[in-house]
Amino acid sequence: MDIVTLAEVAGNLNAIGYGLAAIGPGIGLGILIGKTIESTARQPELGGRLQTLMFLGLAFVEFLALLGFVAGFIFK
Repeated sequence: MDIVTLAEVAGNLNAIGYGLAAIGPGIGLGILIGKTIESTARQPELGGRLQTLMFLGLAFVEFLALLGFVAGFIFK
């Protein structure tokens, strides 16, 4: 194998790895937002507090997603 072929394979594996890494935060956000809406529907008086906690959880999930994206470039 020559160098060009190895670089193409490594680039394709990076793209597949990031695609798989994006699935986790997507599922996590769906569950987080869905459960917050469900909880607000059950107890509307807690809507403001639940929304605040949802945004805090959303920030953590997004941070982990960005960390996974950056780690792919750092640990190349």
